[in-house]
Order: sequence, then C-alpha cells, then structure tokens
Amino acid sequence: MIPIERRITSKIEVDESCWNWLGFHDRDGYGRFSLDPKTQRGAHRVVYELVRGPIPEGMVIDHLCRNRGCVNPDHMEVVTPVVNSNRQESHNALKTHCPQGHEYSEGNTIKQQGKYGTQRVCRECHNFNRRLQESRC
Repeated sequence: MIPIERRITSKIEVDESCWNWLGFHDRDGYGRFSLDPKTQRGAHRVVYELVRGPIPEGMVIDHLCRNRGCVNPDHMEVVTPVVNSNRQESHNALKTHCPQGHEYSEGNTIKQQGKYGTQRVCRECHNFNRRLQESRC
C-alpha cells in the first residue's frame, strides 16, 4: 500500500503560493481525499492534520487565501464556524454584483436575516425566481 503522504503529494500542484488540489473536488470547490474505500474527507483537513496536528472538535478550517482548492497549511487557520462565516460575509461584502451579474445597488438589494447574520439578496434574481415558482403552480 502507498503511504498516505505520497498519495497526497501526488495530487498537489504548487503555484506561487497555493498548493492546488488536483484530485476530486466537491460541488463547493473543496478537494476531497479518500482515506480508505469508505472514508472520504476534505483534502485541506487531511493535509492540515498531517502537517500541524489534529483539528479540535467543532472547529473548522478557514482558507485565508480564499481558494477552496488550496491545501497549503500556511493558508489555513483553525476557527469556530461563526468566525469562519463572519469572515466569509466580510469577503462577500466586497462583491459589487450578484453571481448573475446584477449590481448590488441600493434599489436592487434585499437584506435578509440568515443563520449567521444579515445576507444580501439580489432583488432582480429574487423576483425572477418567485415568478418562476408561481408559473410552475
């Protein structure tokens, strides 16, 4: 059997700073690594634990480089889920347009209370999705 370190390093491509995972990625962009045929984990978590040690229970990894496919432990910090979410919201606050390209202007932005705080929703996309749902009924 091939040692886990060799299996992992064969799936990493190093660029200027990130260690990009070349193996399978989930739909959210995180690398996935199979420890055995029945156990699959986040590649970033496996690499972090190999280099830095165990991740305390209930804690998550925050990608400081904002590259979900990066497994460089120098780009990771162990934080609580709430801190991770707040950092994501701060990062999202810098976005000027929704994923469909509509501007987050004062007139085109709905603010909704979510699980981890206030979230911005594109009014144009929200109205389109509502009309689409109504037409299916």
